[in-house]
Amino acid sequence: MRVRPTLSWTPADDLPPGTTDLEPVVEALRAGGVLVLSGAGISTESGIPDYRGEGGSLSRHTPMTYQEFVAEAAARRRYWARSHLGWRTFGRALPNAGHRAVAAFARHGLVSGVITQNVDGLHQAAGSEGVVELHGSLERVICLSCGTVSPRRELAERLEEVNPGFSPVAAGINPDGDADLTDGQVGDFRVVPCAVCGGILKPDVVFFGETVPPQRVELCRGLVRQASSLLVLGSSLTVMSGLRFVRLAAGAGTPVLIVNRDPTRGDRHALTRVELPLGPALTTVAGRLGVTVGDAAA
Repeated sequence: MRVRPTLSWTPADDLPPGTTDLEPVVEALRAGGVLVLSGAGISTESGIPDYRGEGGSLSRHTPMTYQEFVAEAAARRRYWARSHLGWRTFGRALPNAGHRAVAAFARHGLVSGVITQNVDGLHQAAGSEGVVELHGSLERVICLSCGTVSPRRELAERLEEVNPGFSPVAAGINPDGDADLTDGQVGDFRVVPCAVCGGILKPDVVFFGETVPPQRVELCRGLVRQASSLLVLGSSLTVMSGLRFVRLAAGAGTPVLIVNRDPTRGDRHALTRVELPLGPALTTVAGRLGVTVGDAAA
């Protein structure tokens, strides 16, 4: 039986109210040294749903846990069938105005760094450099036996070869690149082993139930300590992997600003939470700062 990860958070009635006033965000960016922490909400305008917002994927989809993946061959077959199909759509997603605005802010020296909880690579596709991928990336695959890291496109080609004609119609796509398929649609999908040692292959992402590598966490902590302010974009901060950095910033007296349409677990630590759609909001901020948000990376 699949155990649903503990991923929910119920907002308290006494949380600070949201606002539509973007001026605190404008002023923080104008001062420079802003560290961006982004979540799934920044990618929704690229056609990738978030986990917890209206229509979020958790209402219909239980993400794979690390424990289930390593313990059950059937779970790995189900995961790779769904992920292989989802990759075809996920890999075609393009950065939106929110991603492009973050990259533009960095080019103008207003942003000191980007930490993303997303695994979609859209910040980099928009032109952001030095992005810390807190939860890894679907662009890479790692062998759990020998540690070899290889490009996802190579695995996709191998899976196509051993599963010719695999093209069921999915009910939807999820933030982790997983397509919604029934067990019947998964069928007898074939999984391939590591080409080096024959071991088990896993996407180079942090599954639910798995810990973020300590050195990556420490890198992020260093970025938070050096930042003039922390700008959270499109994250509910429900899980500790992102919330800890908000708490670290607030504890050090570093201003925390959040742009998210729904209440977040970090609202008590924030100077403000702007409840506007990210793309239009960040485009407006860029306009006030005289920063041009182009259609592609410069």
